[in-house]
Amino acid sequence: IASAERTFSLLDTKAEIVDKPDAIDVDSIARDITFDHVDFYYEKQSPVLRDFSLTIKKGETIALVGHTGSGKSTIVNLLCRFYEPKAGVIRFGDIDYTDLTQNTIQSQIGMVLQTPHLFSGTIRDNIRYGRLDATDQEVEDAAKLAGAHGFIAELDNGYEETVGEGGVLLSTGQKQLISLARAVLSRPELFIMDEATSSVDTITENLIQKGMDYLMEGRTSVIIAHRLSTIKNADRIIVLDHGQIIEMGTHSELIRQRGHYYNLYTKQFRKEAEEKYQSESTPDIEPLTA
Repeated sequence: IASAERTFSLLDTKAEIVDKPDAIDVDSIARDITFDHVDFYYEKQSPVLRDFSLTIKKGETIALVGHTGSGKSTIVNLLCRFYEPKAGVIRFGDIDYTDLTQNTIQSQIGMVLQTPHLFSGTIRDNIRYGRLDATDQEVEDAAKLAGAHGFIAELDNGYEETVGEGGVLLSTGQKQLISLARAVLSRPELFIMDEATSSVDTITENLIQKGMDYLMEGRTSVIIAHRLSTIKNADRIIVLDHGQIIEMGTHSELIRQRGHYYNLYTKQFRKEAEEKYQSESTPDIEPLTA
């Protein structure tokens, strides 16, 4: 009975974000995206974004950089309309995005998250989740473009291999590649990536990076970056601090400024270099034997 009560309380929960009665569908959201003096908070006494303004050009790749709590994930959550601004407006072109249906927006967004989620079933079914009417050949073509086909072909059952509950039978890198193939298959107009390469090896990172480069070409893309070496080619890097833009520009421009981004980048580069040196210089130690 206690479990049933919890289940029904979840089912009875009212959605906070609902479509307006006269909300419209549009064929495409491939337009400039504008955050116009946006305020947002999860708790009223702790604002996350204050008077935040930013325009993302159609087809532009931007990277969001900043310490934990700077507002990176909040911007993405607002962009996907998982939340709505407390004040201000977000527009796609000249349309307030609350005048659009949620389906119009979210069906055109492809996401690759830091922790990918797979459903129990086959690899083919998990990729096809990106576009349910895709043919087997389209699924395999998406896997090739994402760099996933190589490891799939080496499995005993190929695309019919089961992944287990939540993908437990695959490595983190393999799950990321399948998640990326799913995004490629969906052909989104807006691509969002929350640092998908932070917990994979260098070889897999290169595969993911190549798949991302294909997916981002000519497509509006927003990257939350933890590993700064992966965003050198972004059209613009937005450096955030407590919900405010403190620096903005290309990688080379921000390095020349020798400001906050320069300090973050050099500190991270130095740390990675030291870790690489220590791993290469530490000799193998023979285990002690009785």
